[in-house]
Amino acid sequence: MTITNQDELDGLKDIGRIVANTMQAMAKALEPGMTTGELDGIGRTLLDREGAVPAPQSTYGFPGATCISVNEEIAHGIPGGRVIAAGDLVNIDVSASKNGYFADTGATYRIAPVRPALDRLCRDGRRAMQIGIAQVGSGRPLAGIGRAIGRFAAGRGYTLIRNLASHGVGRSLHEYPEDIPTWPSRTEKRRIDKGLVLTVEPFLSAGGLWATEGDDGWTLYSQPPAPVVQYEHTVVATDRGAIVITLPG
Repeated sequence: MTITNQDELDGLKDIGRIVANTMQAMAKALEPGMTTGELDGIGRTLLDREGAVPAPQSTYGFPGATCISVNEEIAHGIPGGRVIAAGDLVNIDVSASKNGYFADTGATYRIAPVRPALDRLCRDGRRAMQIGIAQVGSGRPLAGIGRAIGRFAAGRGYTLIRNLASHGVGRSLHEYPEDIPTWPSRTEKRRIDKGLVLTVEPFLSAGGLWATEGDDGWTLYSQPPAPVVQYEHTVVATDRGAIVITLPG
């Protein structure tokens, strides 16, 4: 989607606030002993209350309102009977639509106590996202996002999952410019149009390179196996940089 007027921006900000508030509330509720299904139920209730429709379910038939991935599950985890335990890494990904506008956000949370290396991975994962967002602006190269994130990751000894990309969003969950590399890419030659709506969501890892699909047809795992974190915002490109849409309020 390309924003052309204030009404469109306001509609996008509304659903951005809803998904951000939902993710924050789910994260606040996280505790050892609860199931991912119970956590998803909290998210569904909050989205329903706001008149928002879970996007993975409405778009792709995903069996849950939100995606919840634990430890070895790095994305698209199906909520269910899995019990969350102390020391777990839990990724919550919330995307939804309202009044024809879509927004998408995600973050990885740690259930104390976790190893210092995982604490560092989480902090650096959020920083990688922020570095990518700083590259968003009218007329700038899309490849600049991945180049900047790649320099940061390599400088700290991390890898990036190279088949889970950022994407356009706004009028649907996934739209032009489709896959946006969050790793260095020599083949990405496109530029960012003014008003373009996109996600920035690097998957930072301590050794993982690719995402592979599990037997359930949804859940993704790191190959080779390694810890992975993901942080995601929906943003709009302007002449002055990025407007972050998925902020709580």
